[in-house]
Order: sequence, then C-alpha cells, then structure tokens
Amino acid sequence: MLTKKINSVLISVFDKEGLDGILDVLKAHQVTIYSTGGTQAYIEKRGINVEAVEDLTSYPSILDGRVKTLHPKVFGGLLARREEGHLKQLTEYDIPEIDAVIVDLYPFEETVANTDAEEAIIEKIDIGGISLIRAAAKNYKDVVVVASKNDYQNFHQIISENNCYTTLEERKELARNAFNISSHYDAAIFNYFNKDLATPAFKASYQSGQALRYGENPHQRANFFGQFDEVFDKLNGKQISFNNLVDIDAALGIMTEFKDNDPTFAILKHTNVCGIATRDHIFDAWEAALAGDNVSAFGGILISNETIDLKTATAINELFYEVLIAPDFAPDALELLMKKKKRVLLKTKTYLNRSKTFKSILNGVVEMDTDLKSETTEDLKVVTKVKPTNEEIADLLFANKCAKHLKSNTIVLAKNQQLIGMGCGQTSRVDALKQAIDKAKRFGFEVKNSVMASDAFFPFPDCVEIADKEGIKAVIQPGGSIKDDLSIAYCDEHGMAMICTGFRHFKH
Repeated sequence: MLTKKINSVLISVFDKEGLDGILDVLKAHQVTIYSTGGTQAYIEKRGINVEAVEDLTSYPSILDGRVKTLHPKVFGGLLARREEGHLKQLTEYDIPEIDAVIVDLYPFEETVANTDAEEAIIEKIDIGGISLIRAAAKNYKDVVVVASKNDYQNFHQIISENNCYTTLEERKELARNAFNISSHYDAAIFNYFNKDLATPAFKASYQSGQALRYGENPHQRANFFGQFDEVFDKLNGKQISFNNLVDIDAALGIMTEFKDNDPTFAILKHTNVCGIATRDHIFDAWEAALAGDNVSAFGGILISNETIDLKTATAINELFYEVLIAPDFAPDALELLMKKKKRVLLKTKTYLNRSKTFKSILNGVVEMDTDLKSETTEDLKVVTKVKPTNEEIADLLFANKCAKHLKSNTIVLAKNQQLIGMGCGQTSRVDALKQAIDKAKRFGFEVKNSVMASDAFFPFPDCVEIADKEGIKAVIQPGGSIKDDLSIAYCDEHGMAMICTGFRHFKH
C-alpha cells in the first residue's frame, strides 16, 4: 500500500521549537508517541500521553544519556518491512511497529563554533539520533523520517492535510533529505577531527548547496557548496555567478600573498591578474594597477588589501567592474559605490588558508596540497656574478608572487612594485615572454631596467637572451633544468643578475 497511516511515532529532538503543532495533530489522531529524556518531559508537560522508550526496552537511559534508544525493540520496529516474515518476528519478540521518527540532532557544528572545549564538542556527537535517522530513511517504504527541525513545518502540513497519512513519494523525499542531513553531519564531525588538514571550501556538504544562476555558460547548471559568508560580507550587488566565484577565489588567492604588505590593489580578468601594484596609498596603488592594463580591467574583479576611501571609490566608480573586494569601505565611499545596484561589493572577513585543494578529473577527484609557499629573501639563491640590488630583490619577490597566480606557462615583468607586463597560459615560455614584453610596451611601459619572473625553469637560455636585449636586469626562477648553466652563463656574460628559488609554481 503506497499510502500509509502513522499509528506510532518516536520523537527525540534537541530543538523543540515548532514541534507543538505536530504534537497536536498526533494527539488528535490518537498516534502512539514514544520518547525519552527532555523530549518526553516536554510532551508530557503539554498534557499528551507518551510511552517511555525505557519502558519499551526495559532499559533506562544509561551512560549519562549516551545510550537511550539503541535497542532491538526500537530499531526492530523501524527496520521491519511490513510483510509477513518480518511482522511475524515483531510479534515473536514483542516489538511494536514504529511508523515515524522525528529527530533533531545535537548541534555539533554550533558547539564547535562556540567553544574549543573538546569534551563539550565530543558530547555533541549524536549517536542514537543519527542511527534513528538512517534506520527510518532506509525503510522509507514503510516509515516516515523527519530528520531536522527544518522539516517540522513540512511534516506538519503533510499530516494535517492528510489525517496522518503519507504517500510513498513524500516518504522517499523525506528519506532523501534525511540522508543529506546525515552526510552533512558526518562531514562536520570529520572536518573537526581533520581540522589541521581540512579545506574550508569542503566543510559544507550537499545540504548547504546554493544554486547559482548558471554555470560557466548559460546552458550549464551549477551549485556552490561552501560557506561564502564565512569569508565575505556581501554589501551590495546582484547574485554572484559561477564565473564570479572562480574569479573571486583567484583574487583572494593573490591578495593573500599581499595581505600584510603596504597598500596593494589588484585587477583580475578570467582568474589572471592583469594589473597589480603596491604603493604608499591605496588610491595610488589603484591607479598603478589600472595602468597595467586598463583594457582588460573592463568587467574585471577588483581587490584591495586596504580600506577603500572616497577618493579611490570615486575613481573606481568610473570603470565598469563585476566585483570589488576590500577589507572595509569608508562610509561615504560605500554610499557612492552602492548607487550602482548590480555591482557586487564584498567585505573581506578572512584570507585563504586552505591546506588542501580539490579538482574533479576524469571520473574522480584529486586532492592536492595547496601551494602555500611564498618565497622570502631566505629562499633566494644568487647564482650569477652580478647580485641584484635591494630594489631589484623587492621587485623580484613581487613578480614571483604574481607569477605564482598566473596560468602556466607564465612570465611576469615588474618594476617599482608594479606589474608592467605578463604573458600567461602559453604553450611556450618564449611566447609568454614575448607576450609580456609586447603588452608592457602597448601600455606605455619601458621594459628597460625591469625584472622578470618565471613560474618554472628555463630549459634553454633563449628567454634570458630575449630579456637581455630588452634591457631587463634581473631574473627570478625556480631553477632545476639540466641546462641551468647555459642560462646562468649567458647572464654572467651580459651583466644580468639571476636568482633561483628552488620552488616551481605551475598553475594549470
């Protein structure tokens, strides 16, 4: 029979708000209610008869409440198929049928968020409740499961409108949601125990999926599974799209490298930084970043490591952009920027600190250590006779950070803490360098006396030859090629400085 009457229910909930209407309907239809502990006391206080689970099992709640419902007389009544063989065994062992389960689990995630006390956190790992959910959901053909306080209202409507009857479709949908909740709950527990390695983006399960307008293209559907509001406060703008999310992630990634630097502003397009500069004031950083490529900046993602003041906001407001990200906005700047209703404004609450990165490949997922290496002066090994000046070292480290966040193969040209040219996503490192030089010149920069960064080693000395002829004075690269000596020798012969870091930063 596809439509089934609820004649008995087991209720064990942490959050009782919203339960009263359900209880009234169950009472009106003379449904037998089993319960225990605080839930039992709550129901009895409302003048409704309750069968104590401990009377059913002949065992009291033991071990400080850790064991209450874990008993064959409970799980037999939930898991038994309503067919002759199983029903005969229920009769043989005096086990009642239980037609529905209402559970609201211990608030594990809330406890983790509010305390570091491990004992308190461990005690909020629900055992009986999660087992009841899984048992009832498994037997959805015969049993109804309400797995969260968020389902109280829906369940109340179902039983109110149908006199405590449910359809197979309703039971299956509730079971689907129950397994969603249980998987999310288990994931939260795993993330707690795996907190030193956990990736914030994967702390959410499918329960918290947020539908996006569409995916990479309009014909693709997309959902975001993550905790966006843990990273940003969204102050203004339209719904964030898939492409916005990808670009925002890239923007936050590169600004994580510069979060403690002097005022720095970056402009990204299609995940690649096309303009970035560090200056004494954020307005000057904005102007210098925009100068790097004021064409690609149109419709781009903008990010700052400093508060956006009115002067900077006024200049930014003249450009069409998708998203502007900053740790804060001056009140008058925010008022101005919010006049453009569709522009997304994000206030940074935290920078990226994920230790693991995930990517779907073939029919699986690759888990990889995130590239958290950010070179400092201690990592630098001068391999040429000429040593770079302090100013050149500062520019080399700046350029190296940029190269780390550009698609491979990539070359970055920088001067005075400003990106003046870049080539990225090229199949040849020579092509990447030529692209960077051409771009710098097209936007009015003098390449002479700039520095060059490469995300990987030079297999041949051709790149340093091209760089030398353009007047580039210093190079930073990982090293590691069997022909490193050829590039080093060329630099020595032509008075160039070269630094090797020992760390490659491919970005595919």
